[in-house]
Amino acid sequence: MRILRWGLLVLLLSACGNEPPALRIGLIAPLTGDLSETGRATVEAAQLAVDEINDAGGFSLDGRSGKLFLVIEDNGDSAEASAGAVLNLINRGQVSAIVGPQVSRNAIPAAGVANASSMLLISPASTHPDTTRNRPWVFRVAFTDDFQGQVMARFARENLGIERAAVLFDIASEYNRNLAEVFRRQFEALGGRLVAYESYTRDRPQVTAQLERIRDSGAEALFLPNYYNEVPGQVRQARALGLNTVWLGSDSWASIPPVYRALLDGAFFSAFYTPDSDDIRVSRFVSAYRQAYGRDPVDVAALTYDAIGLVAAAATSAGSVEPEAMRDALANLDGYQGVTGSISYTDSGDPLKSAVVLRVHDGRIEYRTRIEPSPPGQR
Repeated sequence: MRILRWGLLVLLLSACGNEPPALRIGLIAPLTGDLSETGRATVEAAQLAVDEINDAGGFSLDGRSGKLFLVIEDNGDSAEASAGAVLNLINRGQVSAIVGPQVSRNAIPAAGVANASSMLLISPASTHPDTTRNRPWVFRVAFTDDFQGQVMARFARENLGIERAAVLFDIASEYNRNLAEVFRRQFEALGGRLVAYESYTRDRPQVTAQLERIRDSGAEALFLPNYYNEVPGQVRQARALGLNTVWLGSDSWASIPPVYRALLDGAFFSAFYTPDSDDIRVSRFVSAYRQAYGRDPVDVAALTYDAIGLVAAAATSAGSVEPEAMRDALANLDGYQGVTGSISYTDSGDPLKSAVVLRVHDGRIEYRTRIEPSPPGQR
């Protein structure tokens, strides 16, 4: 069926004569639901990237300039809707590649459908290893949970000197659960002691009992690898119980609204980039985003912007908008320079890139340090 679809598309393009080539990119984002702010940042960054590429002449295909077009699907922060969105984009949207979903609980099922359908998919922000595991059609822009879990454990032990730590995480979410486990293994491997390891589920967000046990454990730091819409409430509950540890977080924290920064003062979290970087690519991106939308781009926006750029670069390198040719070209791109760093892919579809650790201080997000990945072949 897929061969017939692409054969028909080739015939249609041939019949159009001098019509410029088009690269249709599917975009899956949570425009509704609890993560609608993530959805807004996703669409904004994708549109900014498309507009900039098109204004600069588009992508190159056999010596001709082509234009990028977005086809947007709302997944409502639902795993089932994410899988359905992939099929909609393939069968009705006639896309050559898909960008999204963002969070792992949605990206994992979507990636499974894309891989089974031989459709190139790039998740900008999913960090769970299962998103790309044994899926040659699936890539990501973000580093993995395995890496950032190790980053925060190393930072806690080696930079902050934390001896006793605790973890509170959503056990029903792949993202939260895997980060918690990686942090625990690495923290203990580095000689630290995990004095509390508490879980909850999204449908039961009240975590008073868990926080009381953490408070009584003598933990010096609390790792909260949870989504940005949950963390402020958890910290507020903790402070009300007299729990005032060092707060540690993951990449999702970059999307926490500024109104909550006073509550999180002194916290540290891992991230993909900082808008305060003096890198010229970052400066230009942040300036353009501010001009277009009136605010700084969060991590999800930067990752999405890079994902669109990677799709365009793959089409240009392949000289084709056929998904298989683009997939092969993307796998062989060497050192793509994005706003979230230099990107080269391993055989697993995961990029080799560094992480930054940021600090919340006096209402601002400040750069603290950069931690590099392990050499190729190590996880």
